[in-house]
Amino acid sequence: MRVLITGGAGFLASHLTDKFIADGHQVVGLDNFITGSTDNIAHLAGHAGYKFIRHDVSNYIFVEGALDGVLHLASPASPIDYLEHPIPTLKVGALGTHNALGLAKAKGARFFLASTSEVYGDPLIHPQPESYWGNVNPVGPRGVYDEAKRFAEAITMAYHRFHGVDTRIVRIFNTYGPRMRPHDGRVVSNFIVQALKGEPITIYGDGSQTRSFTYVDDEVDGLYRLFMHGDNDPTNIGNPVEFTVRQLAELVVELTGTKAPIVHRELPVDDPKVRQPDITKARAQLGWEPKVPLREGLERTIAYFDGVLGMVAR
Repeated sequence: MRVLITGGAGFLASHLTDKFIADGHQVVGLDNFITGSTDNIAHLAGHAGYKFIRHDVSNYIFVEGALDGVLHLASPASPIDYLEHPIPTLKVGALGTHNALGLAKAKGARFFLASTSEVYGDPLIHPQPESYWGNVNPVGPRGVYDEAKRFAEAITMAYHRFHGVDTRIVRIFNTYGPRMRPHDGRVVSNFIVQALKGEPITIYGDGSQTRSFTYVDDEVDGLYRLFMHGDNDPTNIGNPVEFTVRQLAELVVELTGTKAPIVHRELPVDDPKVRQPDITKARAQLGWEPKVPLREGLERTIAYFDGVLGMVAR
C-alpha cells in the first residue's frame, strides 16, 4: 500500500509511519512543522519507501500518484500548543480535514481521522464509551481543539454517508513515549522533564483528576489495526487502566530518584476531572488492548528524555 500521513513529523504520526514502513508499505509524510520536528523523521531520510512534503494541510493538497490511504493526524495536540495556536488548530480540524477527505475521495483511498478523547469534554459518563456524546464547552479555551475534532468527525461521517468514502475514526486517549517534545505541556513530559532537571513537579489542582496513559507502541498497534480492519464508526484506542495525576507524579519521582518536591498550582479552565476509555469495541473487533504497563512505559520514556536533555536524574 501507499499511504499519506498528515502531521507526519509529529510524535505519534512518526511512530505510525515507522509501523507502515516496517510492514512493507510506502508512506508520504506531510507536515508544516508548527509542532512537528525533523528529528522525528531524520532516520527516514533517503529511505526508498518514504517521501516527505512540507505543506500546510489547511491549504489544497496535491500528491502525485496513487494512494490507498489518507491518515489525517495533523493538529496541535496538547493544551499549550492549541492555546498558542488557536486559529491554526481550528483550521486544521475543519479545512484540513476537508482537504484530506477530498484527496481520499479523489484517489479512491481509505480515510483515517485521528480524533481524540477530548470530544467527550469533562465527561458525565465514566468510563467513556463511543456512544457517549460528550460534555464540551464550545466557547472555553479548550473549545478550539475539542470542537475542531468534533467537526472533523462530523465531516468524516458526512463524506462516508454522502460520497461513500471508506472511513475510520479513532478517539485517542493520553499517549506518551519517545519523541514527545520536552516542553509540549503534556503531563507525562512535564513531570519527567521537571524531575530530570531537579525542578518542582507541578500538579494542577489537587491531583485527584484521573487520566489513562497509553504507551506509544500500544497506541500505534491499535491505530494500525483500526485502519486495516475497523469499521466506519468511532473507536476508542486507549488504556482502560486509570491513574490519578498524583499517582503519576509519585511514580515519576520514584523512577527518576529526584529530590524535587511536588507542588500544586491552580487547575486550568475546563480541565477534565476524569478520563478513561471503554475499549470493549476495540477488544471485540480488533483484538486490541494495551500491553505495556505504566511503570515500564515510563522507564523507557525517562531514558529517552534523559538522552535528549543530556543530563542524569538528580
